[in-house]
Amino acid sequence: MPGGRLTQPERQQIALGLADGLAYAEIARRLERPTSTVTREVMRNGGPTAYRADLAHRATGHRAQRRRQPAPRGPRTPPQPYGRDAGAVRAYEETLTSVFMQSGTPRMMARVMACLCVSDAGTLTAAELVQRLQVSPASVSKAIAFLESQDLVRRERDERRRERYSIDDDVWYQSMIASARATAQVAETARQGVTVLVPGTPAARRLENIGRFLDFVSESLTRAADQAREVLHAKPGTAADDPGRPDPERGQDRRPGLPRTGSGYDRPGTSP
Repeated sequence: MPGGRLTQPERQQIALGLADGLAYAEIARRLERPTSTVTREVMRNGGPTAYRADLAHRATGHRAQRRRQPAPRGPRTPPQPYGRDAGAVRAYEETLTSVFMQSGTPRMMARVMACLCVSDAGTLTAAELVQRLQVSPASVSKAIAFLESQDLVRRERDERRRERYSIDDDVWYQSMIASARATAQVAETARQGVTVLVPGTPAARRLENIGRFLDFVSESLTRAADQAREVLHAKPGTAADDPGRPDPERGQDRRPGLPRTGSGYDRPGTSP
């Protein structure tokens, strides 16, 4: 079997194999590589549903470059708490960064998000981010400004008046609500075009359909975010037989008056 790093054509073959639903062992056999090599390659670059050959190849180049660079001076990274494997945590943080990038987040912003997500406190100062990511303060400042504009991080001050940047469950809720508002704005703009392009014309009908579709998506996203926040972020200590607790077996909310999740179109006058 060939040794050395995977080449870009080999990564493209892995991506094609995943798209065809092939098992890791079959992909490895076709590449004449160990199955463990293919498995590790896929899992550290987004997993089977998000793997992309070009991003994986680029990420591998970045990792190799960082390994060639001399270790930065300064305090060493403290041991991981709870008996965690430091290498596994670093690899997972890189995987999470790649997934954020695949969703459209720029690389530096994705690194900051991943760093905050894997910290137990969920909050870090600019200096701590600079030390953990080994980047300049200006890079952190730019990344935080972008993430704040997307409602993905929250800025606050601690008892020492230092600015801290936080990411928690409520941040994801606020981000979903911001996304719903942006979608609703596109829908409203599409409806405005119906009058301009004269109702009944092909272009006007297209814009009207866009507006109706995005209206429904925006309303559904807001409703789902509200329900998820209420159900999933309940305070600890809920009794096991609480009728307000979601039923994991049926995938629905057991409280009276709330629609079942996954029930499809439930707006009055529409059908699944």
